[in-house]
Amino acid sequence: MVLTHVVEAVEEGSEAAAAVFASRYVQDPVPRYELGERSISKDAAYQIVHDELLLDSSPRLNLASFVTTWMEPECDRLILEAINKNYADMDEYPNRCVNIIARLFNAPVGAGEKAVGVGTVGSSEAIMLAGLAFKRRWQNRRKAAGKPHDKPNIVTGANVQVCWEKFARYFEVELKEVKLTEGCYVMDPVKAVEMVDENTICVAAILGSTLTGEFEDVKRLNDLLAAKNKRTGWDTPIHVDAASGGFIAPFLYPELEWDFRLPLVKSINVSGHKYGLVYAGVGWVIWRNKEDLPEELIFHINYLGADQPTVVHFVIWQVHFCAGSSQIIAQYYQFLRLGFEGYKNVMKNCMESARTLREGLEKTGRFTIISKEEGVPLVAFTFKDGAGALAFRLSAGLRRYGWIVPAYTMPVALEHMTVLRVVVREDFGRPLAERFLSHVRMALDEMDLAAKAPVPKVKLTIELGPARTAGEEASVRVVKSEAVPVRKSVPLVAGKTKGVC
Repeated sequence: MVLTHVVEAVEEGSEAAAAVFASRYVQDPVPRYELGERSISKDAAYQIVHDELLLDSSPRLNLASFVTTWMEPECDRLILEAINKNYADMDEYPNRCVNIIARLFNAPVGAGEKAVGVGTVGSSEAIMLAGLAFKRRWQNRRKAAGKPHDKPNIVTGANVQVCWEKFARYFEVELKEVKLTEGCYVMDPVKAVEMVDENTICVAAILGSTLTGEFEDVKRLNDLLAAKNKRTGWDTPIHVDAASGGFIAPFLYPELEWDFRLPLVKSINVSGHKYGLVYAGVGWVIWRNKEDLPEELIFHINYLGADQPTVVHFVIWQVHFCAGSSQIIAQYYQFLRLGFEGYKNVMKNCMESARTLREGLEKTGRFTIISKEEGVPLVAFTFKDGAGALAFRLSAGLRRYGWIVPAYTMPVALEHMTVLRVVVREDFGRPLAERFLSHVRMALDEMDLAAKAPVPKVKLTIELGPARTAGEEASVRVVKSEAVPVRKSVPLVAGKTKGVC
C-alpha cells in the first residue's frame, strides 16, 4: 500500500523539496504538448523523463533492429566528451573515416590521394545523396546530347528498404522494381537489366537484403549491364546499398566481388551504426572518384576557419548543415580499436550465433528457414504450414518475455508469405541465443495449449413462426441467448509453486 502525504507550502529550495518524490512534481500534470508556465528542478525533470523511459523495451532485446546497442565503456566516455562538438566544425576525423572505408571497399585511391565521400546520419541520407548525384549526372548527359531529361527512373528489387521509395518520391524519379519469386527473395540481375532503358539513372543492388539478409549478385549484374551498355551505347551505372553488408563482406568474404573492383559500381553507402559497430546516427557514402560526384553538388565554405568542401546533407525532408560529431568520433575509435582483425572476429562471432539460432529453430520442427547461411547474420523463417496468423501470434508471445521479433508479409507477388526475422548483433552471444530459443519453445507451447482450449458454446432459444404464403419460408426469432459455461478441472499441487511471496 502506498501512502501519500501532500505538503501544501514547501519552499522551492528547501530540503524537503529537494527530494523529488516529496515534491509537488509527482502530483502536478506533466506538460506534454505545450511549454510549461514554470520551471522545475533539474532533479525532478530528470526523474520524470527517466521514469517514462522505464516503459521502453530493452534495446538489446530488440531483435528487429540492425542498429548497434552496445559499445565499450571507453567509447561511451568519448561520445560524452564529444557531445557538444559540431560535425560542421570538424574536418579531420570524417576524412580519416572516409579514406579508411574507401580503401576497405577497394576504391581506386592512390597512396597519397584522398577518397571522395561524406559522413551522414545513416544510410537513408547517404542514398538520397548518391541518388541525387546519379540523377544530376544523367540529366547533364541528356542535356548535352539535346535529349529529354524529365523522366528519370531507377531499377531496384522489390526487397529494397523504404528509403529508396522515399528517394524516388522526393526527387521525382520513377521506381522500377523487379518482383521477387518463390525461393528467390532478392533482385534477379537478368530481369533487372531487362528493365533498364535510356532513362535509367542507375541500378541499385543490395548487399544484405532487409528481408532475408541475402547478398545480391553484384558481379553478375555488372557483367550483364556492361554488355547491355556496350550494345546500346548507354552508360548505366550501379549503386550498391551496403547498409548492412558493407562491414561484413570485406571481413568474411574478401574474395566476393561486389565493390569498386567492378567498373560500373560508382557509389556505395554503408551504415556505421549497423555492423560498423557504432550507436545510431552515422552512415557513409563513398564515390568511386571525383567525376562521379557532380561539382554543382559540392559547396565550399570558409567561414568556419578553413576551406571545407561539403556535400549538402538531407535528413528526410530537411537540408541540414550542423550535426553531432560523437558518432563520427566513435566510428574512428572502432576503426582504431578493432582493426581488420577485430572486425573479422566480431563478424565471425555474429555468424556463429546466427548458426546456433538456425539450428535451434530447425529442431522445433515447426519452421522453414528462408535466409541463407552466407550474408548478414540473421535468421528469417516461416511456419511450415504457412499460417501467417501463427507468425504474428508468436511475435506477440515473445514480446511477453521481453523480446521484439518482427513478423511481416513479403512484398508484391509474395504477400502470402509471413516471415519472422531475428537479427544477430555483436552483443547477442550464445547465452542470449539459447535463452531466446527456450522462450520460443515456451511461446509455441502456450500457442498449442490455447489452440486446444474448448470452444465456447451459446444456447439459443428460438421461436418458429408459420409462413404467411406458400412461397415464403417460416420465420425464425431468437427468444433467448445464453452462454453455456465451460467446466474445467484444475489439478491442485501441494506446496508452493513459486519462489516469490
